[in-house]
Amino acid sequence: MLHQHAIPYLFAFIASALVVWCSTPIIRKIGLKAGLTDKPNARKMHTVPVVRLGGVSIFLGTLSALLLVWWIGWFEVLPPFKEYEVWGVTIGGAAFFLLGLLDDLYDLPALGRLIAQLAIAAAAWRVGVRIDFISIPFVGIIKFGVFSLPITVTWLAGMANAVNWIDGLDGLASGVSAIAAAVILITSLFMKQPAAALIAAALAGGCLAFLRYNFKPSSPADIFMGDGGAYYLGFTLAGVSVIGLAKSVTTVAVVLPYIILAVPILDASAVILQRLRKGQSPMVAGKHHLHHRLVNAGISKRRTVLFIYSLTLWVGSLALAFVGIPAGGTYASVSTVLMVYACWQVWLRIRQQQKQKRTKQKAIADTNYISSNGSNSDDRNPSRDPGCDRDRREPPETARQRHEKH
Repeated sequence: MLHQHAIPYLFAFIASALVVWCSTPIIRKIGLKAGLTDKPNARKMHTVPVVRLGGVSIFLGTLSALLLVWWIGWFEVLPPFKEYEVWGVTIGGAAFFLLGLLDDLYDLPALGRLIAQLAIAAAAWRVGVRIDFISIPFVGIIKFGVFSLPITVTWLAGMANAVNWIDGLDGLASGVSAIAAAVILITSLFMKQPAAALIAAALAGGCLAFLRYNFKPSSPADIFMGDGGAYYLGFTLAGVSVIGLAKSVTTVAVVLPYIILAVPILDASAVILQRLRKGQSPMVAGKHHLHHRLVNAGISKRRTVLFIYSLTLWVGSLALAFVGIPAGGTYASVSTVLMVYACWQVWLRIRQQQKQKRTKQKAIADTNYISSNGSNSDDRNPSRDPGCDRDRREPPETARQRHEKH
């Protein structure tokens, strides 16, 4: 029999998934009729126009589930500061979603988007979604004081952009977000943070259902989440991790959000540093993210997505082990073995692609060399019988060796 305490979280998960599952085809039809599609270009990885309003269904699914949970009373009686935190994440997520949706529809300027993101994140900090301190071993608790605002705003707005930046392949951002939300759900329950766990459950259900249309086995995605969906997922994941994990005074709990969300964090950080070294704006678009690099190295798009899934699952299992969840060490060990295998497969594939590329380049070089020398010989002796031409009858290596010898 299902444990009674698990019912609210399972309900939130299923309710969000059902809304997303049913609403996404409707939203796609509306997008097609309105011509709201993401068209291919040199920077993007897709080759055909795709509707980019999938974030609407993810937002509706998550919000509907949370409202139902609130109406039923499963948020329980929260103290006022906790209630403010939950509303801060919910309303802040809605604001980030609307900002991204406007960008999908009207292509807002980068500076304007950034200013709006910082303002929304600051408002969330004002109502209690904030990082106030950090706990360091052998040192104790260090309070941020006046630096709490810039640190929190950077975290909330930064994660929204980080998730948006990894949304470059079918199923990538939604799958990574689903795994991260599931890990946050488990760790929040273990740390007795039910409100954060309910939000994470609804988010995980919505993302998983969205994969039905965003990550298809044998065909391109039916729909993209767009900036609206990516901003919403990034901010909500960051906000839930703050109110559910970063409030603890234990060192392990404080670093959990950065471990769970390590993949988008490290990807965004590496790209920003690279752009700064080149003297470029951090907000400029480019093709230097992890998924771009893997695809350019010869890994298929689907294998690239699955590899990044495995990375996210691995860091998530490490988080479960660090927090002390029963069998967390076992999960971390198994996922580490899988991660090593995935890295090995990617390395083999890259080696194979490099070998094929070198072979192709050598064949082209040999062909050009023979063509060049063959035409020179014919120019010198037009009456020469081609049937007696040893250069054309012998393998390329032999012809080149004899030519160099003479």
